[in-house]
Amino acid sequence: MTDMHCAVDAQAKLAECPRWDERTQTLYFVDIDAFILYAYDTKSNALTKREFTEEIGCFSLTEDDGFIAAFRSGVYTFTDFTAELTPYWLATYDQKTTRFNDGRCDAKGRFLSGTMYSPKDAFNGALYQFSHGSSTVLDQAAWTSNGLAFSPDSSVMYYSDTPNHVVYQFDYDINTGQASNKRVFIEFPRGNGRPDGAAVDCEGNYWSALYQGQRVVKISPAGEILEEHAVPALYPTMVAFGGPDMSTLFVSTCRAAHSEEELKTYPQAGGIFAIETNVKGQIEPRFAG
Repeated sequence: MTDMHCAVDAQAKLAECPRWDERTQTLYFVDIDAFILYAYDTKSNALTKREFTEEIGCFSLTEDDGFIAAFRSGVYTFTDFTAELTPYWLATYDQKTTRFNDGRCDAKGRFLSGTMYSPKDAFNGALYQFSHGSSTVLDQAAWTSNGLAFSPDSSVMYYSDTPNHVVYQFDYDINTGQASNKRVFIEFPRGNGRPDGAAVDCEGNYWSALYQGQRVVKISPAGEILEEHAVPALYPTMVAFGGPDMSTLFVSTCRAAHSEEELKTYPQAGGIFAIETNVKGQIEPRFAG
């Protein structure tokens, strides 16, 4: 196992949703607070960005190499990195208090994305599922939706509520897209990091970025912490597997939450860090329409 290093010194305010494109060997990620989608070509080391007019919380690639993305105002598709946005679902929630945050596709190509409720005085964050032009709410009991991931056989869905330090499991029916039997998977003690974005490896282990915890943890399907890896930033936000053999773990981080004094110690905060692991990740499913 190698030490974690900075793969992309993006200096992002809030880097999130790292996503690997195995077809082009490109790492995509967003800066939510700066309204930017980035594309990092690992072959040429070229970093390209696209700016929007509102927050882009998360996205998935589509089967025809386009994108589906969840913004504050709703969900949109675009056929390539620079193409015009096409509305897929427009927000029915109060956009002053709520925006989309974390998300990904399931193995059948449904796009799932959860919202965060900024006032945090009620559990108004919801997990939505989008498929074939329709939407379904799978859960509505969170302050900040995060940590969405699936077991290798798609029978278990993971979903975290970051401010409340808890990760949940659901039984997931991949054929119908229904989630049921919600239960606590793991709960972290206060003051030691909060479970943010996550990914599941091919062995079924859940890798969680601990926001304000300066580390990534590998958790067994039974809820046992197997490994902990320090991150050169105080606020890791999400992880994603990628690289030529899918064994590189990429970790996005937040810069804006650091004080000026903290940035002297963690000057690459807001970047994408990487570490080689001893396990392979799962190739991300693509949106089917």
